[in-house]
Amino acid sequence: MDGADVGSFTHSVTRIATVSIALGIAVMLVSFSILQGFREQIQGKIFSFGAHIQLSRYDNTNSLEVAPLSEPDLRQRLGAYRQVVSVQPFARKTAIIKTTDEVLGVVLKGINEKHGPNSMRQNMVDGKFITFTDTAASPDIVVSRKVADKLRLKVGSEALFYFIQQPPRVRKFRVSGIYQTGLDEFDEVYVLGDLRQVQELNAWPDSLVGGLEVRLRDFKQLDRTFDQFYEELPYEVRVEKVTDQYAQLFDWLQLLNRNVIIFLVLIIFVATFNMVATIFIMILERTKMIGILKALGASDNQIREMFFFRGVSITLRGLLIGNAVALGFCALQYYFRLIPLDPENYYMDRVPIAWDPTMMILLNVATLVASGLAVLIPTYLIARIKPMVAIRFD
Repeated sequence: MDGADVGSFTHSVTRIATVSIALGIAVMLVSFSILQGFREQIQGKIFSFGAHIQLSRYDNTNSLEVAPLSEPDLRQRLGAYRQVVSVQPFARKTAIIKTTDEVLGVVLKGINEKHGPNSMRQNMVDGKFITFTDTAASPDIVVSRKVADKLRLKVGSEALFYFIQQPPRVRKFRVSGIYQTGLDEFDEVYVLGDLRQVQELNAWPDSLVGGLEVRLRDFKQLDRTFDQFYEELPYEVRVEKVTDQYAQLFDWLQLLNRNVIIFLVLIIFVATFNMVATIFIMILERTKMIGILKALGASDNQIREMFFFRGVSITLRGLLIGNAVALGFCALQYYFRLIPLDPENYYMDRVPIAWDPTMMILLNVATLVASGLAVLIPTYLIARIKPMVAIRFD
């Protein structure tokens, strides 16, 4: 093999190693961004209905309708916790919706003006949110796309709600908007309305509510805050974590996290293995050069450093290309929504993207460190190369 052939072969191997690193980091960044976006979207939909912690009164039955709580008393207690960012009242009332052609059982969830628009805006697909008034309970409701399709409702339609109580009550509501989360736990059950409607139906004063939804500054503090609430709040108050209320969804997200971690480890392993093979080939092709350098007085460590920095240079070039490809793809998907999804199967209408600079940096650092350590392995072959034998090597 002449010098030109050797150079050409080494160049090809180096290019393969660079492409391997670039593809590895690009796939990792895109995969993590999609997973993180998927998790944030699902959690956001759950939190829009249940916040982080829900407080209600203990009840011996499993009914969605429970005894009321005194909002001012609990709100004052919750104000002492720094991790609490907001407290929103709610109340639920089971009902039967009757239209001209259809009948459907639902749960009317009453919310107030401060709670609804911000948390539900991401789920609205048609119409507008409830228009609250200062003088009376609003007749507006927001129904899910599934409920609207089943009952053949659209924005502006009116529907009769029959409430099973003593005496039975009937209310006429107007559909002001339609939401869609993609989660059957919400879409098939809940209709959103004015909290004052439920209070009037139950003959409650303004100070009584069905429960309180508590949002925290940091979701990671959920378990610790839950333990504090459980120990310090009155005994008649039931404290429920959103992760317990919707355990199946959060277990599923946790399983996805484990799968992605295994996937990332495998990609890093393949990329570093390619780097080991590349450096081995470079050392074997430059055996004569190594012998000459040793004959001229170069130490093993000096020659080893030369190959080490060559390997790091290849890794850095691959990381640069891979980051450019990954960030470009993520930006295109984030702004132009090029890849759609079926909401019936994936809970959202497009592939989600989340931007997490910290994790992106960590993935790059992990790949660089792993590749750097892998490059050291073949360089120890240099110590076994004898100058006289290497000079004669062809």
